[in-house]
Amino acid sequence: MDVLSVRDVLHDAEKAKDKKAPLGVDVTIENFTDEPIDAKEILDDLGDLSKKDQNDLLKVGIDTSEKGRAGTFVQMDQTNIFTSNMMSDSIEIMNIGVALDKYHWLKDYMWQVVKPDADKYTAKTALREEKDGVKSGYFIRSLPNTKEVFPVQSCMFISDEDIMQTAHNIIIAEENSELHLITGCATGDDVSSAMHVGVSEMYLKPGSKITFTMVHNWAEQVEVRPRTGVKLADNATYLNNYILTSPVRSLQSYPTAYCDGVNSRALFQSIQGGKKDSVIDVGSRAILNAPGARSEIISRAISQDESKIYSRGHLAGTVPDVRGHLECHGLVLSDDSLIYAVPELEASSSNLEMSHEAAVGKIDEDEINYLTARGISEDEAASMIVRGFLSMDITGLPDELAQETQKMIDMSLDGM
Repeated sequence: MDVLSVRDVLHDAEKAKDKKAPLGVDVTIENFTDEPIDAKEILDDLGDLSKKDQNDLLKVGIDTSEKGRAGTFVQMDQTNIFTSNMMSDSIEIMNIGVALDKYHWLKDYMWQVVKPDADKYTAKTALREEKDGVKSGYFIRSLPNTKEVFPVQSCMFISDEDIMQTAHNIIIAEENSELHLITGCATGDDVSSAMHVGVSEMYLKPGSKITFTMVHNWAEQVEVRPRTGVKLADNATYLNNYILTSPVRSLQSYPTAYCDGVNSRALFQSIQGGKKDSVIDVGSRAILNAPGARSEIISRAISQDESKIYSRGHLAGTVPDVRGHLECHGLVLSDDSLIYAVPELEASSSNLEMSHEAAVGKIDEDEINYLTARGISEDEAASMIVRGFLSMDITGLPDELAQETQKMIDMSLDGM
């Protein structure tokens, strides 16, 4: 890998600190506090959290009892308040700063698939990390030749007003290992303004598999800018599930998978529910760089109220014998809302196969009439149709984890 030195990272970040992202609503970072953030209390047990905070975590798939979990990481604002991996001897999980002190080789993975100069959000994260010494985020690693059935759970929680929360996460699946991760993001009820920037870099070694399920439950006035890059080696598999059904001020995310290994596979599935005046710009991208590489990008979007959803997908085939499929379906429930589907296929080699389908429409009146004729109210009928539209088959997971993921989806769809 072309490793960036600390000096290189700082140089690149300084150049990009005012660089707007090419997609999404521009956010004035200076509106959020850049002062040192008070450290939160370190917990011995997640049961020490208030009942309200425990309930907020549960809504995004974080079980405070840790039942059926291989490990737990919780960050509140900039503080890692709880870490546990007592349940598994095949998974390592710790704060990124602790990991950098423990493993000097870890620095070689920093800023490799997400660049510090990608935009001002990554630049800010890098400057905080290298200039201000703010080491926030997690390191998770599955050991070689291990297959942990239970998921690791992680949570990014914002509790203070006007906070800009940053995190730099490194996830490594060693050769022939299997790792499942449930990550939930949430905000305290009394937070009316905040920003979250999460930089996540994932590295899948030959024959490994990562399942990454993310549930967002932010407050209405939170700006959210995740930045994710995934690098896949030979025969590696990456499955990504993303769920957002709560209001947010604006969200822009475009995770990119680099299928650099022979027969590597990346699958992205997303559920986006736009409410109130949320502006949601979410997409997925897969770059197919090796023979036998394949990818699917599947999204379901529903717009309500005055929300705007930009649903993107990009497949790029650079060598022969790769396959990809894009599927984007949207349902518009309000005349004042918008769904803008942007599927992109890019082929720079012969003998490859890529396809896409996109459809945006409204609820079929015949379906409403069919259900109301059987004694179901119109509102209940509409809700049933919406929930059915948003349902997805969660593929490639152990039975217990598939059931857990479906439960998270069902909880997220309450009130849709």
